[in-house]
Amino acid sequence: MSPPFFLAEQGPAMMGGFLLPVIIVVIFYFLVILPTRKRQKKIDAMIGNLKAGDKVITTGGVFGTIDRVKETTLMLKVAEQTKIEISKNAVAALQSQEESK
Repeated sequence: MSPPFFLAEQGPAMMGGFLLPVIIVVIFYFLVILPTRKRQKKIDAMIGNLKAGDKVITTGGVFGTIDRVKETTLMLKVAEQTKIEISKNAVAALQSQEESK
């Protein structure tokens, strides 16, 4: 009498069952996680290099010039005699020289 099919040894086919999930994880790492880490490092470097006088755009779409840099916040001049305090993480990008002209 032969053992039930689900108890039979699989041999090389079992190796393929473990290989597919490993391949999927590796592909996921290179397509999703690695680019996200690179992008985050670039953003962290930009935020770390902010200084007074830089023109920035916030995540809310507010354009302004940095007036003062604090530890976790910035004083942003958005109009004459109008300053707002924002989180450094709210800065989406630096305004390029072409955009400011």
